[in-house]
Parts: sequence; C-alpha cells; structure tokens
Amino acid sequence: MMLDTMETLCCLDGVSGGEDEVRDYILERVMPYADEIRTDPMGNLMVFKRGAKAPERRVLLCAHMDEVGLIVTDITAEGYLRFDQAGGIDRRVLLGKRVHVGPQRVLGVVGCKAVHLTTQEQRKTVPAMREMYIDIGAGSREEAEEAVAIGDLAAFDDTVVRFGDGYVKAKAIDDRVGCAAMLELLEGELPCDCWFAFTVQEEVGCRGSAIAAENIEPDVALVLETTTAADLPGREGAERVCALGQGIAIPFMDRQTIYDRELCRLLGRLAGDNGIPWQTKTAIAGGTDGSSIQRSGIGVQTAALSVPVRNIHSPASVAKISECEDQYKLARLFLENMAE
Repeated sequence: MMLDTMETLCCLDGVSGGEDEVRDYILERVMPYADEIRTDPMGNLMVFKRGAKAPERRVLLCAHMDEVGLIVTDITAEGYLRFDQAGGIDRRVLLGKRVHVGPQRVLGVVGCKAVHLTTQEQRKTVPAMREMYIDIGAGSREEAEEAVAIGDLAAFDDTVVRFGDGYVKAKAIDDRVGCAAMLELLEGELPCDCWFAFTVQEEVGCRGSAIAAENIEPDVALVLETTTAADLPGREGAERVCALGQGIAIPFMDRQTIYDRELCRLLGRLAGDNGIPWQTKTAIAGGTDGSSIQRSGIGVQTAALSVPVRNIHSPASVAKISECEDQYKLARLFLENMAE
C-alpha cells in the first residue's frame, strides 16, 4: 500500500546531497516495471514507463528524494560537532533532537549551553546554530574523527507514528509522500506514457530538477509535493495558508513559480468531478521543483499537487493520511486526462 511505502521512505536518510539510500530503494522497486531508466551526475533517477496510449505531449511527474538536515562544519577539541543547515530548518526545532551522522549513521543529540549558565536575556531568544553542537558521545576530537568527518550529513532520527483521526507523523514527509505516489503509479498500469523524475537537492535550490528537465524535455509537468499548513491556534484566514482535512492543495503561485492556469483549472475540475476535496494556498510562500522545470528548454506547462503538512521541515511533520492518498488518486486522474 502507498502509505506503507511512504513510511518506509520516511525512515530512510536522504539529506540534500546524500540521497543515495533513498535512490537505491526506489531503483530496486522500479526496475521490474520501467521501460527506461536514466541517472545523471547530480544523482537524479529518471524512469520512463509506457502506458495504454502515447500522448501528443511528453508528460513528466516529479518528486524530490532529499530532505532537510544538517552538515558537520567542525569538530571541537572535546569531540563535539559544530554544524550548519542543509535546507531550510527553523532552529527552534533542533534542540534535544536525535540525529544520524555520516555514512555510519552515528547517533547524536543536538544540544547547547546549559540553561543555568544563561542570562535572563539569553533565555528569551533561540540560540543561534553556531551556539549549538551535536554530541555523539566522543571524548576528544580524535575519537570523534574515528566515526565522523567534516562535511558529513546528519538526518533526523525519529519514528513514524499513525495517530488521532487518520494522521501520520514522521520526518521527511516532504517529499517522500510524492515519491511514494509515483512508485504506486509506476507499479500499476498507466493510462499513458509517462516520465517520472525522482530528483535531488530540491531543498537547497531545486538543483536536481533543473538537470532532469533538460534531460527529459517535457511538454507538461506535474510536481507532487507538500506544503506548509499553518492551521494552528491563533492563526486565522489567509495566515493559515492551508489546513489539514480540507483537501489536497492546488497552488496557483509560490515564491518561485506562477503555475499554469489551464492545468490548475483542470486539476480542480478533476478533483471536483471525482469527489476529491481540494483547496488552494492562501499565501505566496515556499517553492517547488516546478520553478526550474517550468523554465527549462522552451518552457514547460507546470502544475503542482501539494499535501498540506504541519511542522514541515522538522522531525515531527504531520499529514492527513487521506490527503496523501488523494495526491496519488488525483495524479492518476491527471494522467488519464493526458491520455485523452
């Protein structure tokens, strides 16, 4: 089932620039179903599968494999790791969190100066990342260097939990949910020929998708993504951006892309005609691989389907299970329309 696939993907580590574990899992899954597989020096995985029809226009579905995380920038004499962010992370979510560091998945804990050593003024602010460290239980720099190295990536270490009335909590829902939906499509019969791009380094500037789009040269693209839901206490109206339980988000614009109006209307109509709840975003925020795909070649008609996620870019991201499944359903309806 798609949800099981998503949960498996969320448990894999794939911080931007280190997506190997995720790509290897996806590659093993798609090999029996693919008609063509391409990779590139960036690390993108591009899969072509024939469907019942060959559409007049080349169709691309895209989701990114990478997740936000940390990168080691220094090792102190005492064996602590200094770090910076790989992708956009609210530093308020870091303190006390467990992480996996480097290819050996060394367990570490993010900490900072003990509270009893801080001033009253310092306690009113969130510590800067330069004031934090990762403790891997090493007693010296030399001991730490036996396990990790400067430049190693660190991913959040957390479990997947289904809870409440149909909710799921995990790290890396952004964008393993889109990857799971594409795997589900690839492993079934397709209504039309389609390219699938599992891209890298979206979280650090949509770098992989720019290369993938140049490789595939699509005419039409649909990006399967997530988006920030701020449906929290004290937030009203447009400040909420979108809300869990209100349906899949079909954005008309974000900070990097104005999505194709024709495709947005099509997706809204397909959702309405098939009883799939949907909403749009009420704030111009965030960005997706659609930005680089849209501007590739001579230009690409581009739209997005985004699953609303609370606490996005954190180890406690929360999504509605039904909306994860609806992303897959609406993407399939989109391909059926392309076949027509």
